[in-house]
Amino acid sequence: MGELPWIKSYAAGVPATLTYEKITISQALSRSARNFPHGPALNYMGRRITYGEYDGLVNRCARALMDLGIRPGDKVAVCLPNIPQAFIANMAVFRIGAVAVQTNPLYTERELEYQLRDAEVKMVITLTLLIPRMQKIKPATNMEKMIACHIHSYLPFPKKQLFPFVKKAMVRRIIPNEEVRVFKDLIRNYSPAPLEDKGEWHETAALLYTGGTTGVSKGVMLTHANLSINVQQFAAWFPDIKPGQECLVGNFPVFHSAGFTAIQNYCAWMANQVLLVPRPEPKIIMDLIQKYRPTFLPAVPTIFVGLLADPAFRKMDLSSIKGFFSGAAPLAADTINDLSNLTGAGMCEVYGLTETAPIACVTPWGGKIKPGTVGCPLPDTLVKIVDLSDPDKECPLEVAGEIAIKGPQVMAGYYKKPEETAKVLKDGWFYTGDIGLLDRDGYLKIVDRKKDMVIAGGYNIYPVEIDGVLFEHPKILEACAVGVPDPYRGETIKAFVVLKTGETCTAEEIIQFCKERLAAYKVPKAVTFLDELPKSAVGKVLRRKLRDTEQEQQGAA
Repeated sequence: MGELPWIKSYAAGVPATLTYEKITISQALSRSARNFPHGPALNYMGRRITYGEYDGLVNRCARALMDLGIRPGDKVAVCLPNIPQAFIANMAVFRIGAVAVQTNPLYTERELEYQLRDAEVKMVITLTLLIPRMQKIKPATNMEKMIACHIHSYLPFPKKQLFPFVKKAMVRRIIPNEEVRVFKDLIRNYSPAPLEDKGEWHETAALLYTGGTTGVSKGVMLTHANLSINVQQFAAWFPDIKPGQECLVGNFPVFHSAGFTAIQNYCAWMANQVLLVPRPEPKIIMDLIQKYRPTFLPAVPTIFVGLLADPAFRKMDLSSIKGFFSGAAPLAADTINDLSNLTGAGMCEVYGLTETAPIACVTPWGGKIKPGTVGCPLPDTLVKIVDLSDPDKECPLEVAGEIAIKGPQVMAGYYKKPEETAKVLKDGWFYTGDIGLLDRDGYLKIVDRKKDMVIAGGYNIYPVEIDGVLFEHPKILEACAVGVPDPYRGETIKAFVVLKTGETCTAEEIIQFCKERLAAYKVPKAVTFLDELPKSAVGKVLRRKLRDTEQEQQGAA
């Protein structure tokens, strides 16, 4: 590749290559517990769990899982928002050498069933209110046992006492039996004493699902090495940040790769405090900033836009904040400038994919901020831009093509999908399907996104999946979902529909049909009825043409 153009843009003290500690994330947590036993680890609405307590809870949970029959290599699904049990369970699964399968608690039965069956999950750890859903899909999966988590278990007094009354819909009484146990009641019966870590460096530690460019949900196999190395790369990016000193707002959900690595794993490595946010909303985040004075605020762009739209945020004392992290979608220059003017803190845009564990590029810490770019490749991470028609041909600087990434954080492959793996992994290079360019300073600019993928409010949405649901409607002949511009979410879904001859239907009817079959953020927000869909000469629906036409019409409006 010749001289790497991004090295000159690195902040002082950041090396081009690293020597990695060969310790797992779970072992790093135990080290943080030894070095900072009384340091705050998890802060759940005022209930602080120290690093000593956190590590002890992980040991208790690990012993409980082993007693319930979980062995190294077994798949354990963790289907939880950002509550203490999610962090404890993931670390416990790591510690016993099992595989932590991350599943979105917002998913419908249909979506959950596919992932749990595909991953061959043996146990699920989830919210009490999701237990009936899991019991319903259990016969179609390998699931043997469930552990139910009360969302209020680790709340402080008096919030714990008030919670069932103000959030009745989120609380469900569980009577323990052979099939279902209650998390907190279960693990209290086990010892918090140190436990041997059975995580093997090159074995799979986690499965995180991604739709990929085809819309087919695939389990990304991330090894203990992938996870540990990616955290060490990220930590090296901030040479002036010392362990045990920082406090992050936990906005990114842990079931998503960004939260899994940048919130859960990075903070365990660095002995940082995490302010747990089960459901990120600007008002909640403002309350946390005021009460706990965090030093770093990670969020998707829609959260930053929402914060800046509130006059109260602009009047707050934000002097504790050293930096912002943004990922999942492009961040507008105005938003970056507003945050910088308010706080003086730097914005680090982050780029990566689930397949890269996920962090590949970050704005240099303390370096030049270039709105419209996603920073530079991390140490030991190579990025090249290849010709769209000839992937063997590398594009020069400033010329757009497909982004390919190579580094020790790149996944082992897709679970049980060798053919899909072979399509994207070639000679150690991961071909992302994203289109971008490298500028002369080595900053990466994303020109377009994965083919047809939509990013709405930070969530990846794959239109093929929505098409499949629309096709199930008895009155629909043809359908095509596309992403259209949305001032708040970045993009939102619009469905274009052709009805069967003689049928009549309303947009509301179709939207309701989708609501029953898709997670809320995937449901189309608008429906347009057409006589026919645009197609290629071979009959393929031209999704991009629909999207481009819609964007042109919105622009002209």
